Formats: sequence, structure tokens, C-alpha cells
Amino acid sequence: MKRRTFSAAVGALAFASRPSFAQDKPPVIRIGFPGAGTGGRPLIGGSYIANSHHLRAIDEEFKADGIRIEWKFFPGAGPALNESLANGLVDFGFGHGDLPVLVGRSTGLKHKVIASSGRGGDSYFVVPAASSAKTLAELKGKRIATFKGTAAQLTLNRWFEKFGLSDKDFRVISLDGDSTLAALSTGDIDGTVRAPFDLEARGVARRIHEIVDDPNITRPGTVWVADAFEGKYPQLVQRLVTRLVKVAHWSSQEANRERQYQLWATSGTPYLDYKVAWDKTRDLRDRQNPLLDEYYVSSIQKSIEEVKRYKLVRRDVSIDGWIEPKYLQNALKELKLEDFWPQEDANGQVKVPGRKLA
Repeated sequence: MKRRTFSAAVGALAFASRPSFAQDKPPVIRIGFPGAGTGGRPLIGGSYIANSHHLRAIDEEFKADGIRIEWKFFPGAGPALNESLANGLVDFGFGHGDLPVLVGRSTGLKHKVIASSGRGGDSYFVVPAASSAKTLAELKGKRIATFKGTAAQLTLNRWFEKFGLSDKDFRVISLDGDSTLAALSTGDIDGTVRAPFDLEARGVARRIHEIVDDPNITRPGTVWVADAFEGKYPQLVQRLVTRLVKVAHWSSQEANRERQYQLWATSGTPYLDYKVAWDKTRDLRDRQNPLLDEYYVSSIQKSIEEVKRYKLVRRDVSIDGWIEPKYLQNALKELKLEDFWPQEDANGQVKVPGRKLA
């Protein structure tokens, strides 16, 4: 009787000590994008992280494990992605802009920065085609549209500051991308920051200012993982980051440039906007860059100073313990890509050039 009891106890202990399926791997990985295509379609463009969805790269990575990838696209952009994380509904954020990711950090959302989602590019201020304005100063007191709470709002504030102005000089209203396009067409707004090429081709709007690849205007996007997910599944986080780096490498190849434009245009943003804007980038590695280098860290720190100066957050924000580079470093080492992308200094100047494409 004692032997049977002892054997049963040992068996129960051994069973309890074996990790469960839920601990080994989740049934689903939930990835959130702070945006959606035209009309809310579940597609975006303009980055290597967008390519990770178009190419189904993450799905393929975990297919053999029986893990389903759930892609979530939020027309409410960065603030909606924050809300979803707060409610435990997403595990990763792909391409979160600086303002909403800092707002989330300030309110106590728990996530780790694991990669940059890209950087650089030109910025344009446009007005309706019928507008007589030739400078931003001429629009003082007029209706300027931006999507408040998103990175676009912070970019607009930088535009104002660059020209010696502030948001108090205008009537700044909040509109999403689709609504902004409609308002430009009807003349219900007097200006906004956005790509002008298709709008100009159709006679809807025209640019009055253009800022060429200024790191003081643009900021890199962020890829993060929820602390709860990372704590349970660090091996899966590593696999996902490694696959993202593979996609970033594919996206940096000149041979794949045209293919990307075509993929991105399925989001509803015109092919022309992508082609004209991105053809200015001679080396795709300059923008399809996942590195957490000096420039990324400095950019986030500058954004922290800006959100405080513009009074866009109520609490202090710190990056201490927030950026976790080990997954990216492991991926770069495994794929032998440590020197592939150019590293930039705090001012956005190339510090260590990437090696030439094979």
C-alpha cells in the first residue's frame, strides 16, 4: 500500500513538473499596427514591418508550431494600439510612432523596445489647390489638420517651431487620414503635413514647403513586445525578431524596390506617392533600418523633451530599462548582418557605414 502511494506521488510530481502546452507556446501571437489602409482596410505600407505582413513572413515562421498570427490594424492609430495593450489584447506593436509610444510609457504600459521600424524620409506641407497661401506664416489663424495623439501631431509641432510659430498660431483640428483627404478636396481645412504627389497629379492640393530628410523633423518608429509576453516566451520573441531582420534585409535590396511599392499600394495609398518619395532614397538601407543605434536612442530622448515642452504628457517619461537590444543583436549576429545597416550618431549622421550590397 505504501509502495503504491509513493509511486502515485512520484508520478503526480513528475506530471506537475512538466511545462504545459500553454507555457511552451501560445495558440496565437497578436501583432498590432497603429494604422490601417484607406477605408480601414487591413493593410499598410511604407516600411519593412509592413512587408512582414504582406509577405506573411511571421505567419510562416510559426506555422509549423501551430501558432496562429493575428494581425490587428487600428484606424485609431497609436492611441488605439495603446488602449489595446492596456486591455491585454496585443503582444507586439509594429511601427508605433514616438508620441503615442511615449504617452503609453508615461501611463505605465509595460512593453520593451526591441527594434526600430525604420527612419528618415522627406516631409511636405500641403494646402488645397485653390489656396493662395505660399508660406506657412500666411496660414496663421487658419484650420490645420493633424491626427492628434499620433506621431503626426508631434511632427506638425516641429514644423511650426522650425518656422518660428506654434500651435497657438493656428486652429489645429484632429482628423484621421481619410478625413484629411476629404477635407482637402472640399477646402474644409487650410493645410496639413502629408505626401503631395498623387494629390498634385489630381489637382486636389499642392505643396508650399518641403523639408528634405531632416532628422529633426522625422523620427524612427518603434517595434515593441509586451512585458507579459516576453516574460513567458523569450524564445518566441527571439524568433520573431530574427524573422523581422530577415524581412528588413529583403526590404533593403534594390532588386525588391519595385515589388515593395506594389505591395504598399494595396493599402490604398497611391503607388505614385510611394514611388516618388522612396525613389529619392538611393540606398534602401538608409530607411529600412531596424537598428537601435545612437540615433534611435537620441531621437526618443529628443521626443521626450518635446512632449514635455509641448505639454502633451502629464507625467515624466524615462527610457531607463525600456530598450532591450539583445534580441536584435542576437539576430544580427546569427544572420551575419552586424555591419549591414549604417549606424548613425545622435544627430542622424552616418557613423559606421553599412557594407556594400552583395
